[in-house]
Amino acid sequence: MQAAMDITAKYCHKEMEAYGSCVASNPSTWQQTCHELKIKVAQCTSSHPVIQKIRQDCSKEFVEFERCLRENQDKPASCSPHVARFLGCAETVDLSGCQTPQPHEVWKA
Repeated sequence: MQAAMDITAKYCHKEMEAYGSCVASNPSTWQQTCHELKIKVAQCTSSHPVIQKIRQDCSKEFVEFERCLRENQDKPASCSPHVARFLGCAETVDLSGCQTPQPHEVWKA
């Protein structure tokens, strides 16, 4: 969790803030209402090597978490165990081979 969250917070803070606020403000319709913001977060993080590695190694847990959210749109908190399994997996991913660009390198691209 920490690696993914640190990178997301470092490189995609604005997008995460907007998405989190939208989800909190729309408990029963967030799946539709916040879809564009979710896409922006995904676009922001998808090119980062650490995030790519975690998604690859923990894809099963992530898919289960997303399915839970779809099935429980009116009560996303019920997916906490799914989040915990995904984050537990993310903690075990070997990131030693991943290059992590510095924020100033990202802005040059």
